[in-house]
Amino acid sequence: MNNKTDTPVTVIGLGLMGRALAGAFLKAGHPTTVWNRTTFKADQLVADGARLAPTVGDALQAGSLTIICVTDYQAMHELFGASDSELDGKVLINLTSGDSVQAREAAQWAEQRGAHYLDGAIMAIPSAIGTAEAVILHSGSQSDFEAHQSTLDALGTVTYLGADHGLASLYDVAGLAMMWSVLNAWLQGTALLRTAGVDAATYAPFAQRIAAGVAEWLPGYAQQIDSGSFPAEVSALETDARAMAHLIEESEVVGVNAELPKLIKAMADRSIAAGHGGEQYPVLIEEFSKPRND
Repeated sequence: MNNKTDTPVTVIGLGLMGRALAGAFLKAGHPTTVWNRTTFKADQLVADGARLAPTVGDALQAGSLTIICVTDYQAMHELFGASDSELDGKVLINLTSGDSVQAREAAQWAEQRGAHYLDGAIMAIPSAIGTAEAVILHSGSQSDFEAHQSTLDALGTVTYLGADHGLASLYDVAGLAMMWSVLNAWLQGTALLRTAGVDAATYAPFAQRIAAGVAEWLPGYAQQIDSGSFPAEVSALETDARAMAHLIEESEVVGVNAELPKLIKAMADRSIAAGHGGEQYPVLIEEFSKPRND
């Protein structure tokens, strides 16, 4: 990481993640100012060389770059709305968790007050901050991102996604969808095998190989989705649906919860009923793209 260590940074919000962010800036040599409603959370950071600002306004004036990491977007708006903070010309990077609509609204709010605003998402646990394993996503003005990338590099692997301020939030939840789906599939398989006395540790390496193999399909399947053409090069959806039925039957026979495979098969059945049975699995993107009201 190649950081400009003379850039002063402010971190607002000192939960576990906020403290990790401030600590990474300090370790990289950046003059770091911090603020939190409960000041005792700053004690270790102050001992390590940070400056504790008495007010939000003072904290904003101290750094050329302000990182916001608070409970939610409402807390951010309440925090700045209740202070006499001057935002004109300030650079705000909001790493608070929220959704894409909130991110876009926050960008408008900040820009109306003359601030430069980037929205972001942290794809890491606090202990990983400051290492390459910590992926920090950013969206908003590319020029604002590039102007401060060398400073942000202190946090981990920083990534720019695009001008739409909502992209970081969308990538965040898309990543969570991948994580939970892989874990849920593994838990389903683990539950099945445990009925035959196979423990989770024995099954895990096999599951890893399956997950890695499926991951290799994604670029090719992505091309089908982007082109809107789904030729059955590997397997037709109607063939996959028969395998789904087998998974459901096996789960029920051995007394394992079948809700997850039933949900997947219900989506496949709707796609087949719409005439897509002869196409390949990614054609289900049409089902995933539709809201369900029932």
